[in-house]
Amino acid sequence: MRNRLKGYLQLCRPPNLPTAAADVLAGLAIAGFFVASETGSFIFPLEEKAILLVVASVLLYAGGVVLNDVFDVALDTVERPERPIPKGIVPLKHAAIFGFSLLLTGVGASFVAGTLHGVVALVLAGAILLYNKYSKHHGFWGPLNMGLCRGLNLLLGLVYFGSFLQTGYCIIPVIYIFAITRISQGEVYGNNKRSILLAGLLYVFVILLVILLHQKVTHLEPYYIYFLLLFSLAVYVPLIKAYRENGPKQIRNAVKAGVLSLILLDAALAVAHSSWIVGVLIVLLLPLSIILSRMFAVT
Repeated sequence: MRNRLKGYLQLCRPPNLPTAAADVLAGLAIAGFFVASETGSFIFPLEEKAILLVVASVLLYAGGVVLNDVFDVALDTVERPERPIPKGIVPLKHAAIFGFSLLLTGVGASFVAGTLHGVVALVLAGAILLYNKYSKHHGFWGPLNMGLCRGLNLLLGLVYFGSFLQTGYCIIPVIYIFAITRISQGEVYGNNKRSILLAGLLYVFVILLVILLHQKVTHLEPYYIYFLLLFSLAVYVPLIKAYRENGPKQIRNAVKAGVLSLILLDAALAVAHSSWIVGVLIVLLLPLSIILSRMFAVT
């Protein structure tokens, strides 16, 4: 029974779940900034509706990664036999029911928060299924689809006040996750230096986008720079090592760092549009992810 429970938890990738929450919190901070620019007072919504969206985001992410393993069972039997489904800890049928239940619950929770949020969640669920079933096997469309999922996750928070005017911000997680997903395609066999170089360039582009948005849109104190510096160190140190020692272990470490460091990127985005206190609140999710990563796999 204990092994079965642990197997279900492994399917959900617990270390990654706080990163989904961070996306929504960053979206809330950005949405609050634009409302504040009209009303003249700082707004960071942290009420029942906002908490519901954070929970919905986590459920959608968990459902997506569970179904990822469901659709990949044949491949994992060969390449990742230690995973819960090929190992026989969680039956395939039960995993499928579990994954779809999480996904539907996440969509349902979003509709409870509001029709607009529900529609975004429904599109996100569709993008998740598209990735798991089809696009993940393509070198370009797979990473783009995965990035789109993260962009839609940020959008859950961005549309908190009913406006789609800030959807351009979604390009940041799309580019960033595209880069990480490209790297992850070398996790099993290594030899992906070109993808690592591309990721390094895309990381620079993402950092520059955050800086540009702050300078052109917000004109707030540049406290976000400290969060960007932490983010840069967190992603580039393992990335450089993965380039020098281009084996599966180093690549997995670079992917793991990239996924967990999304929290730092979200924190930088939030601080660029609100208070440094909001950034600290988001960064507090990182120790939780790190602790969970010592007990469960990130990839």
